[in-house]
Amino acid sequence: MNLAAALPESLSGGTDLSDRRPDPASRSAASVLVPSVPGQSSAPVPSTHTREISTPAAARAGRSAAAITGAVRALSGAAAEAVTPQSRRDRLRTETSSSPESAAMLTSDRLLAVNRRTKPPPRGAWNSFVFSATLHLVNLGDSAKVRAHKELDDRIRKEFDGGTRFVPILTRKGGVGKTTVTALLGMALADAREDRIIAVDANPDRGTLSERVTKQTRSTVRDVVTKAASIGGFTDFSALVSRDATRLDILASDTDPLLSEAFDEDDYNVVADLAARYYSIMLTDCGTGIVHSVMRATLQRADSIVIVSGGSVDEARLASETLTWLEANGYGALVRNAIVALNTATQGTNLVKLEEIESHFRSRVRGIVRIPWDPQLAAGSVISFDDLKPITRLAARTLAAMVVEGLPADRTV
Repeated sequence: MNLAAALPESLSGGTDLSDRRPDPASRSAASVLVPSVPGQSSAPVPSTHTREISTPAAARAGRSAAAITGAVRALSGAAAEAVTPQSRRDRLRTETSSSPESAAMLTSDRLLAVNRRTKPPPRGAWNSFVFSATLHLVNLGDSAKVRAHKELDDRIRKEFDGGTRFVPILTRKGGVGKTTVTALLGMALADAREDRIIAVDANPDRGTLSERVTKQTRSTVRDVVTKAASIGGFTDFSALVSRDATRLDILASDTDPLLSEAFDEDDYNVVADLAARYYSIMLTDCGTGIVHSVMRATLQRADSIVIVSGGSVDEARLASETLTWLEANGYGALVRNAIVALNTATQGTNLVKLEEIESHFRSRVRGIVRIPWDPQLAAGSVISFDDLKPITRLAARTLAAMVVEGLPADRTV
């Protein structure tokens, strides 16, 4: 039976609704089929729609509550699902939610009617040309390339609740581009996201992460440790880091090898605790000493890891042995959630079958991303993210999206 038929005559008031034409969406959602009964016709009940009736509040409250309760009980299971929406997308337009909505539900897509004035101009060479040539009468929307870029942005911009996410970048082999991958990943994250991203150089063997951006300070992780008690806010902390054009903050390691070697597990925890106050994601450029105490503290905090492999036989084997060591030491979950960044700019790449390397790692980790050769990266100096080759930026953004997808969205601190 339908809801309107179940209401008492006092509420329906004999209102003539024939002069109002329901829209197709309302008509399809409101139509309810009555189960067939022996001796009666099984024709579908005509579609109906609601209309607000102004009655005194006191009299209306009791009658409407009883009438609606009886009508809902009379509905079949399928009809109840049709009128009891589970989400904003499933509900009819203007229908009231059964639970309070957050302010985030008031989106432009929901509130603005799509027309010539509200639909944004298209992006993409040909689509923009058509839009201009037709005096804004024909809007083809964004090109496929622009839509793909926006979809990747949406993946990278995944929101987090419940504290900072920690992502170490590591491998047992030096010289495979681990520091470069850390910088690329951080820049891709910072360029697309609105929150703060930091990359910390925790390499005890004199790391070079800070050399990938223009230095704005000579401070290092050692300064953060010694000044930890006096750091009272983000302004104090930001004075100890360098920031590039993408808004990626980089905290350098000590240049003195003796001081670098002295950077231990306790020092790393001090830096990580401070970074957790101000940043949503902390990347850690780890050294090759996988049994160093800093590595233990790094892995204990890790939400996901990135393993960097070169394109030669020994580089791929050592990257795989890194995964084996992690599994043997109780980090099997991190291995299964790991991403392998395959740096194809290393020596020997042209002599090996990269597909076979990828096939091997695909059996052990969640995903693989190839990092192509780029003249700017090969220089080993300051990286300008906007000046990288398009295919290199795409690889960095793809790596960022895959890493973010493996991070927990909600976590209790």
